Amino acid sequence: CGETTYTLPEPFFVLATQNPIEQEGTYPLPEAQLDRFMFNIMVDYPDADEEMAIIKQVTGTYEADLDVTLTGEDILLLQDIVRRVPVADHVVQYARDLARASRPNRAEAPPFISELVQWGAGPRAGIYLILAAKARAILHGRYHATTEDVRAVAPPVMRHRVITTFNAEAAGISPDEVVDRLLAEIQPAVETAIA
Repeated sequence: CGETTYTLPEPFFVLATQNPIEQEGTYPLPEAQLDRFMFNIMVDYPDADEEMAIIKQVTGTYEADLDVTLTGEDILLLQDIVRRVPVADHVVQYARDLARASRPNRAEAPPFISELVQWGAGPRAGIYLILAAKARAILHGRYHATTEDVRAVAPPVMRHRVITTFNAEAAGISPDEVVDRLLAEIQPAVETAIA
């Protein structure tokens, strides 16, 4: 059992949905599984017009007219382009520092982390902060990632990697609030222009 490896075609990625943890029938994933997801993106309720369209489409005979936007090859090419975006050492250092500062009982962590965080972000957080920062730079028409890109992507990259303590949960302090406090406290080194 479990001795067979199946090679899947590239690109392979998973999109998953999760109801809020306080809803019945929702079970939390273990930290090791959560860490494998690059982002945890919060999706709010649709506005009234969107909800009306959803109800009509789902209860009617609507059939989506779908066009291929990207092929698997296109996605692989875009992933390669993102990986080629240059990143200065101080930007990588900032991503590393944010991840390390989220870990309780570490010298790099601000005092509030040990009070509020049971388990902090691992090395994958730094990796995904940089990959997401590179993608954001491209989407904003820039050819290099900055610490501002890292700061902008930190909430969706880190919110599911920061596991709060019982006391934090009892006080109503969310992982997003912890990440916001980290961003306020852990400032990047001064950026210098890339020639």
